[in-house]
Amino acid sequence: MEKKELLYEGKAKKIFSTESQDLVLMEYKNSLTAFNALKKGEFEGKGELNCQISTLIFEWLNRHQIHHHWIKNITTNSMLVQKTEIIPLEVVVRNRIAGSLAKKMGIEEGQKLETPLVEFYFKKDELNDPFLSDDQIIAFKISDQKTLEILKAEARKINLALIHLFKSVGIDLVDFKVEFGRNKTGQILLSDEISPDNMRLWDSLTNEKLDKDRFRRDLGNIKESYTLVLEKVKKGVQLEPESRH
Repeated sequence: MEKKELLYEGKAKKIFSTESQDLVLMEYKNSLTAFNALKKGEFEGKGELNCQISTLIFEWLNRHQIHHHWIKNITTNSMLVQKTEIIPLEVVVRNRIAGSLAKKMGIEEGQKLETPLVEFYFKKDELNDPFLSDDQIIAFKISDQKTLEILKAEARKINLALIHLFKSVGIDLVDFKVEFGRNKTGQILLSDEISPDNMRLWDSLTNEKLDKDRFRRDLGNIKESYTLVLEKVKKGVQLEPESRH
C-alpha cells in the first residue's frame, strides 16, 4: 500500500492517505512529548517500538472480540488502518490512583480503586484536554448518551483484556487512555495507538514505572523500559495461543 499525501501530523504520529479512500497509513515518530507538548524529546527507535507494541496489543484485542482500526503493518514503524472520524473525547480508564487523579484528590499514588474509573476528556490541545462530565458532553453536543455508553463498555472490555495480558507477565496496568472513531459504515472502533505513551505500566513486584512517566519525571532509561514492555507483551501473547479464544 503506497504512502501518499500527509493528512495530519500529531505529537507522536503522522497520517498519510493511500490509494483507498477508506484506508490510511499511520506512521509512528521517534518524538516524546509531555504536559501537552510543553516538554519535548525523542529517542531513536521509539516509533518502531510503539508500532510493534501497538500491533501485538491490537492482535490480542482481536482475540477478545474488540473492534479496532488496525489492519496490517506496512513497515517496522507504520501500519495500515481503517480511516475513522475521531470522536473528540479521550477515554481514560483507571485501575489505580496515579498522575492527575492522585494530585486532584490529594492521595498518594498506587492505591487500588474498588472498581475501574472511566473518565472523559475533551480532545482539544488548546484547552489542555479538560475533564468533562457526561452531562457536559451531552449539553455541548460533543456526543450523545448512546455513544457514551458504547465508549464506556468498550473501554471496560479493553481494560479487562489488557489487565489479563499484562498480569501474565508481571506488569500492573495502572491506567490508560484510548480514542475511538467511526469508520465509513458508522461502526465505532478503537483508533489511534495503544502503547507505553498512553498507558501507565508498573512492575508488579517493584512498582517500577515502565511507561512515559519515565520521560515526564526524568527517571531515565526510557528506551530500555519501552523495549522491556515489548519483550513482555510478546511473551504474554505467546503464553495464550490464539486457538484458545
